[in-house]
Amino acid sequence: MSQARWQALWLLNSQRRGWLARLLWPLSLLYGALFAMRRALYRLGLKQSQRVDVPVIVIGNVVVGGAGKTPTVISVVNHLRAQGWRPGVVSRGHGRHSQQVVLVQADTALADSGDEPALIHRRTHAPVCVAARRVAAARALLAAHPEVNILVCDDGLQHLALHRDLQIIVFDDRGTGNGWLLPAGLLREPWPRTARTHATDLVLYQRREDSPAPALACAPGTPVFGAVRRLDDHVVGPTGEQLPLEQLRGQRLTAVAGTARPGVFFDMLRARGIEPTLEVGLPDHAGLPDYAALLQDSVITLLCTEKDAVKLFPALVASPAGQRPQVWAVPLELAPDPAFFTALDERLQPLKPRA
Repeated sequence: MSQARWQALWLLNSQRRGWLARLLWPLSLLYGALFAMRRALYRLGLKQSQRVDVPVIVIGNVVVGGAGKTPTVISVVNHLRAQGWRPGVVSRGHGRHSQQVVLVQADTALADSGDEPALIHRRTHAPVCVAARRVAAARALLAAHPEVNILVCDDGLQHLALHRDLQIIVFDDRGTGNGWLLPAGLLREPWPRTARTHATDLVLYQRREDSPAPALACAPGTPVFGAVRRLDDHVVGPTGEQLPLEQLRGQRLTAVAGTARPGVFFDMLRARGIEPTLEVGLPDHAGLPDYAALLQDSVITLLCTEKDAVKLFPALVASPAGQRPQVWAVPLELAPDPAFFTALDERLQPLKPRA
């Protein structure tokens, strides 16, 4: 059986307790024991979380795969700036080839930065630093940008080496799957959380605009807020040109997504009346060679996510106009409930003296 079919089978079983999930369940017990042991080392003081000089917000998820962390980071960073903060972003830069500490710039190679940090930098213009160790990234960013007075950590919920002042836990329409830990389910850690582990600060449950708000099992008193994800009304080209999304209805299009869940992008296109002739799902953090066959066909029109665009657009701008396909990126908009930002501001208020 191919790797893609195995992955599809595992995803199906992680949503319900099918035969494969039950077969993997003993391994999930071992995973849970190792996770609890690591938590205990920090709780007992045998391992120490390291502080930096400014408040730290960690945005992560307890389920494997893309649950919407990157759009949440972008939304929170833009909100913080509007509230007078001077935010910076740290990340491990999943999918990059370098192990060095890298301050992301507009011309930083994706092999050094990773696609998501590059997208965050482009959308927010905030200082972004990536490193194998988030503590190292935080210290390097603050040294290079002393004006930064709050850090947003992209992912890292289960990595406790960097002390955090606030946590935002992101869920999508999968919820907690079948409720079992990896590899039998989707969970990276037990859910709901308890006071014995770490108190949940804010939970943000994302849904498509055409989907109802699902229920999520949480510990009593957990603040849960909704957020609507939708595609922008305009698509963007390699040199910044824009086109109304609705103008692409009825055209022959190839949709491509190198994300954790490509089908989500394709479903959102169809919800907006866009029916791609061909849908190409690529691995998460796919590299430019994975797109090579598509880029060689100059007669097709490609629709991609912004995450794909950070890899495709530089290559397209550098190639002759007549030898490249027409490519449009469809930005994703995230609209959290206003109450989410109110709660965020309230929790940050006591941290302003540190900033």
